[in-house]
Amino acid sequence: MGVGEEEFEQEPYVGLEFNTADDARIFYGNYASRVGFKIRSGQLYRSRVDGSVCNRRFVCWKEGFQINSRTGCPAFIRVKKSDSGKWVLDQFAKDHNHDLDACEENHPANSQCKSSATTAKVVDLCRKPRIKQLDVVNNGCSSSSSIASAKRVKPGANEGQVKLEPFVGLKFDSANKAYQHYDTYAGNVGFRVRIGQLFRSKNDGSITSRRFVCSKEGFQHPSRVGCGAFMRIKRHDNGRWIVDRYQLEHNHELEVQMKANRGSASRKFLDEINETSEKLDIAKKHNGSLLKKHHMNNIGSDWYTVLHNYFQNRQAEDIGFFCAVDVQMGCCRSLFWADGRSRFSCSQFGDAIIFDTSYKQNNYVVPFATFVGVNHHKQAVLLGCALVADESTESFIWLFETWLRAMSGCHPKSIIADQDDSILQAIAQVFPSSHHRFSMWQIKAKECEHLSPLSSECKYEYEKCVYQSHTVGEFDAAWDALLSKYGLRENAWLKEMYEKRENWVPLYLRGTFFAGIPIDGGLDAFFYPYLNSQTSLEEFVVRYEQGLEQRRGSERKEDYNSFNLQAFLQTNEPMEEQCRRLYTLSVFKVFQRELLQSYSYLGAKIHEQGAISRYLIRKCGNENEKHIVTFCTSNLDVSCGCQMFESEGVLCRHALRLFQILDIRELPSRYILHRWTRSAEYGTIRDFDSGGSSHEIKAKMIWSLREIAAKYVEFGATSFEKYKLAYEIMHEGGRKLCWQRNL
Repeated sequence: MGVGEEEFEQEPYVGLEFNTADDARIFYGNYASRVGFKIRSGQLYRSRVDGSVCNRRFVCWKEGFQINSRTGCPAFIRVKKSDSGKWVLDQFAKDHNHDLDACEENHPANSQCKSSATTAKVVDLCRKPRIKQLDVVNNGCSSSSSIASAKRVKPGANEGQVKLEPFVGLKFDSANKAYQHYDTYAGNVGFRVRIGQLFRSKNDGSITSRRFVCSKEGFQHPSRVGCGAFMRIKRHDNGRWIVDRYQLEHNHELEVQMKANRGSASRKFLDEINETSEKLDIAKKHNGSLLKKHHMNNIGSDWYTVLHNYFQNRQAEDIGFFCAVDVQMGCCRSLFWADGRSRFSCSQFGDAIIFDTSYKQNNYVVPFATFVGVNHHKQAVLLGCALVADESTESFIWLFETWLRAMSGCHPKSIIADQDDSILQAIAQVFPSSHHRFSMWQIKAKECEHLSPLSSECKYEYEKCVYQSHTVGEFDAAWDALLSKYGLRENAWLKEMYEKRENWVPLYLRGTFFAGIPIDGGLDAFFYPYLNSQTSLEEFVVRYEQGLEQRRGSERKEDYNSFNLQAFLQTNEPMEEQCRRLYTLSVFKVFQRELLQSYSYLGAKIHEQGAISRYLIRKCGNENEKHIVTFCTSNLDVSCGCQMFESEGVLCRHALRLFQILDIRELPSRYILHRWTRSAEYGTIRDFDSGGSSHEIKAKMIWSLREIAAKYVEFGATSFEKYKLAYEIMHEGGRKLCWQRNL
C-alpha cells in the first residue's frame, strides 16, 4: 500500500503491506503523531546474497539508552521485503514504557497538515529542471564565478534564495569552493552536508577526488538512514575541480527551512584545506617536490593535550596502563594506549586479532583505530587503541611494533586488516609469521566497484568460484575459465586479487586460526554506538569510557552465566557432558550443534597404513557433502578436510562422527582449547606448559598473576574487613613464596 488519507487512521498490524520501506516509515510516523510519540529509523538487515536491505525496524525515539532522554522503550515495527517486492509488517510492539505526548495525541490533523505542507514545498524545490552554467546576477551586474550553476526560485518559494543544483562538468577553482557550493545548495533544498571519502594519489599522496554527502548517509548513527545523495569532485591536471558524479534523490523527508547556524562544518573543512595548502607551500620550498607523507598529521593538536591528561590519570589508577607517542623531528604524531585489562586479555586471546581502521571510510573527526580480539565467550575484547597520524607504511610499522612491545612480544597467529599497501607492508615486516586476512567489507566494496559493469551471469560464476571452491585445483580451474569466458585476462583488479588470493579467498584461509570470526563478515565496531565519525574532542574520553565499560560489563555477565548456569544436554554422549563442564556457554552451543549434526553422517574406512587410517564421512542423502578424516590410533590424533578445528578451535561434526564410530567416548584434552574454557581468563601455569616460547610463557604468567593481584586490590579496598582478609591472604602467600625461594 501507499500512504494515503484512507490509511491515516489505521493502526499497525502484522501482515500490513507497503510498496516501499519509506512508505512504512511514513505510515508509522503518522501513527506515532496521532498516538503521541516520535520515531527513529532503527536497525536494518542486509541479504547475505547481494547485500540489499531485506528488513528494517522503525522504533520509538526513546528506544535504547545512548542519551539521557531515552528510556529503552520497546515500541517498534519491523517490515520485511517479500519475494514480490512488497514490504510486509512482520513484527509490532505497541506498548511504551514512558508517558505519551497528550498534545500530539489530540491534534493529529495539524500534524498531518504540517507534514503535507512540508512535502509539498520539498517537491516544489526538488523538481526544478537542471540548467546549464550561468552567470550569477549580483546587484544588477553580472559577474563570473566558479560557483556558477544558479537559478532563481519562483516568487513565493523562499524568494531571494539561490538554488545551486550540481551537474556533471561543473567546475570549481578549489575543493573548498565546491564544498561551499554544495553546502549552499543543501541549505536551500533542505538537508545538511557531511564531508565523505577522499582519495589520494599513489604517487605523491595528494588528494585527487572528494565526496560530499547528505548528513544522513550511512548507518553508523541511529539518525542516519542510508541516504544516497552526494556530489563527487575530481581534480584535473590544470588544478581545477570538476563534478564527475552526483545524486540528487534522498530517501528521507527534507527540511523546508534550515537553521541559520551552518558554519561549523564549513569552517572545519576550510581549516583542513588551509592546512593542506600550507603543507603544499612548504613542499614547494623544497625544490618543488612534495615532502614525505609522514610530515602530514591528521590529528588535531588539541587531542594530544586532552589524551595526555587522560593517560596520566589512568596510569595513576592502573599500574598496567601502557601508552606511547611517536615523536618525529620534535613533533608528536601517532598515539597508542592499552590498559592493564587489555594487555592481560591479549595474553589469553591475542592469537587472532582485528585491526579496525573503519575511520578511513567513515571520515572520522580523528583517525581512531582499535586492536580487537575474541574472548572465550566469543565476544569482542579490546586489545589496544591508537590515533594514526597518517596512512604511511612508517606510521603502521611504528604502531604494530608498539603494540607488540605493550603485549610482551606475543605474536598473533592471524590478523584481519585492510588491503592497503602500507598496512600490507607493515604487517609483513612486524608480524611475518601471522596470516593477514583482508577485511571483508573492503573486499565487498571493491567487488561492487569493479564487477558492477559485468553481467549477472559473470558475477554468479565469480562468486561460485571464490566462495564455493573446495580445493586449490578446483579454484584455479574455475578462475581460469571465468577469465577466458568473459575476456577478463587483462583486468588489472582481478590480476591483483588473484596474486593475493591467500589473503581473502575462503579456501586459503581455512587452515588458519581466526577464533571463529566468519570469513563472510566480522565483528561490529567495538565502540559502536558510543564513538562515531562525529564524536568531538570534548566527548571522546567520556564516550570511550562508557563504551569500554559497557563491553566489559557484558563480559562479566557472561562470566557469571557460564559459572552459574548450565546448558541442557541433548544426547547421552559422555563427551557432551565433558564439554558442558569445560566450555563457556557460547562455545558449548557451537560444539553441541556439531555433535547433533554428526548423527546425520555415515562413515567408512577407505585407507589404512600402519597406525594411520583415512575415513570417508558423508552426509545421508547428500553425496556431494563429504570429507576425508584422517585418524592415528597411536595418539588419537584426528584431522578433517574441512579444517574447522584449525580455523575455529572446535572439533567438527565429521571428526565427532568418527569418534562415535570408533567408540571414543571423551575428547582428547588437546582438542579442548583452553582459550574457549570457562577458566580461560585465569590462565594458570599448568595451561602454559603445552606450548609457546619461554618468553611468551613468562609474559602470560606475569599477566595472570598481575590480574589476580589486581582483583585482590579491587575487592580488598571495598571495606576494612575485606582489606584485612585480602592482606592476610596475600601476606601468607608471600611468606610461602619466600620460603620456597630460600630452598
